[in-house]
Amino acid sequence: MLLATWALLGGPGAHAQSDPSEPLRLRVEALAVEPRIDGVPVADANFLIRFYERRRFRPAWNGEKLDELLRVLDASVDHGLDPADYHVALIRRHRYRPEDELPARTDLHLELLATDALARYAFHLHFGKVDPQSIEPTWNFTRTLEGIDAVSALQNLIDAPDMAVALRALAPQEERYAALMSALADYRAIARSGGWDPLTDGETLREGMRSPAVAALARRLAAEGYFPKEEAARGAEVFDARLREALEKFQRLHGLEVDGAAGPRTRAALNVPVEARIDQLRVNLERVRWIFRDLEPRYIVANVARFQVSLIENDRQVWTTRAVVGRPYRQTPMFRARMTYLVLNPSWTVPPGILRNDLLPEIRRDRTALAKRNMVVLDTSGNMVDPEQVDWNARNFPYILRQLPGPDNALGQVKYMFPNPYHVYMHDTPSRELFARSDRTFSSGCIRLENPLELAELLLRESGEWDRAAIDRVLADGRSRTITLPRPLTVLLTYATVVPEDGELYLLPDVYGRDGRVLEALEEEFRFVPPAGYEASLAPSAP
Repeated sequence: MLLATWALLGGPGAHAQSDPSEPLRLRVEALAVEPRIDGVPVADANFLIRFYERRRFRPAWNGEKLDELLRVLDASVDHGLDPADYHVALIRRHRYRPEDELPARTDLHLELLATDALARYAFHLHFGKVDPQSIEPTWNFTRTLEGIDAVSALQNLIDAPDMAVALRALAPQEERYAALMSALADYRAIARSGGWDPLTDGETLREGMRSPAVAALARRLAAEGYFPKEEAARGAEVFDARLREALEKFQRLHGLEVDGAAGPRTRAALNVPVEARIDQLRVNLERVRWIFRDLEPRYIVANVARFQVSLIENDRQVWTTRAVVGRPYRQTPMFRARMTYLVLNPSWTVPPGILRNDLLPEIRRDRTALAKRNMVVLDTSGNMVDPEQVDWNARNFPYILRQLPGPDNALGQVKYMFPNPYHVYMHDTPSRELFARSDRTFSSGCIRLENPLELAELLLRESGEWDRAAIDRVLADGRSRTITLPRPLTVLLTYATVVPEDGELYLLPDVYGRDGRVLEALEEEFRFVPPAGYEASLAPSAP
C-alpha cells in the first residue's frame, strides 16, 4: 500500500515507481520547516531527519510491525505513561481505515507518526517523560546518551523479534521499578472494582468500641487488602484486635503515628481516593526513571519523603537508618554529590541562611547565647574575634560563627561531607527524641542520622585501620579528626512518596508538596530536552 500511494504522488511518470523513497524524502525534509505530521508536533524533527537519512529514505514500517507497535504503545499505561503521548489514536485511524477512504498522503503520515511515537516512548522509558530540571531547581543528576547511537538504537527496536521485550529493557531494571509497576496494576484493579467509600467524620474509633462506623472502617481496609474481605462483609460493629492490627499496618505503611486508632489524620489518609493513589504511583515510577540507572555498585540514597538514609551495595540495602530532614519552608534539596570524607568530633560553621535567619536574631536578644552554645566568632581569615568588639546589628555581618566540638554540638559526633552549593550534609545530632516522630521535618536542610556511627564503621572498615574501637578512641579524645574515605561514593538525595520494600508498599505523605508538580508535568505535552551526548549520537554512520 505504501508503494501504491507513492506512485500516486508521483503522477503518471515512472520516477515514483523507480524511486519510491523520493516522496518520503520530500516529506521528511519538510519537517525542518514545519515539524508537524498530520497536524500534530513531532518530538524532534532533527532526529527523524537523521533516522531516514541513515535509511536512505526507505520506509521502516510494515503492517505487522505497525500492529505490534500499537500493542506496545497501548501497554505504556503499565509504566504509568499515557498512550495519547504516542499518537495512538491517529496511528490506529490511519492504520485501519479502508484503503479507498485513505487520503493520498496517509501512508507517509503513518510512517512518520509511528517512528516519532516509538522514539518518544523509548526516550520516556529510558529517561522519563518529564525534564526534572524544569521542576526541581537544584537537580544535577545527568541524563546522557554518551556511547549510544540513537538512530541505530531505534532501528534495533523496530527490528527486534519482540518489540515489547526490547522496550522493557530500556526502563530501569531495578526491583523497585517492577514492584511499582505491579502495585500500579493492583490499584487500577481496585479502581475497576469500584475503589472504596470514604469514611464519614465522627469520633475517633478505638479497639473495644461498638459503632456502625467500625463496619465501614473494616470495609475500607479490606478494599485495599489490609483486612479480610469475607470478614468485613459480615458487617461486625465491634472494633476488635484483628481490626486494630490491620489499622496499625495501614498507619505504618502510610507514614502515620501507629496508635491503632482511626482519628482525623488516619481517616484523612483512608479517604484518599484510589485514583489519587494511582497518580501517586505514576509520579514515583517517573522519579525512578529519572534516577535509578547506570549507578555505581555502591552508593548512599537519602529518601527525604520517607525520612530514611540507606547504603546500597550491589543492588542490596545493606544498612539503613531513620533521618530528620528539612522543614517544609527549608526543604532539603534534591541533588547528587560525591562523599569523600567524614569528620569525627566536628565543629559546626553556621551556614549563611541559619546565621541570618536564626542565630543573629537570637544573639541580638540574648548576648549570652554564644557562650551557651559554645560558639566562637571568626573573621573571614579564620582569626578569633572578641564578641564584645562585634557590631551584632551590622547590615552585612562580616563574621563567621563556629560551634566547637562537644556534647551539645549541633552536628553531634560525626558529619559526612559531600561538597555542594547548598551547605547540606549528613550528621549526628544531640536531639535524639525527634527520631521517634512519624513526621521528621525539623532541620534547616541538612540530614540528621539516627545511627551515624554505624555508617562510619561500614565506610571505613576496608581501610584496615578503622574499627569501632578506633572510632571510639577519637571520639573520647574530643578533638576534631578528618578521615578520608578509603573509597569515595555517590550520595543521592531523592524524594519518593511510594516505596516498595520487603514485599510491602509504603504510600507516604507528600511532606513537601512535590508530587503535584510531577503529575502536572506528566499530563502536559512532551517537550524534548536533549540529553548529554545527543548530537554525537546522531552523527552519520561510516559508509
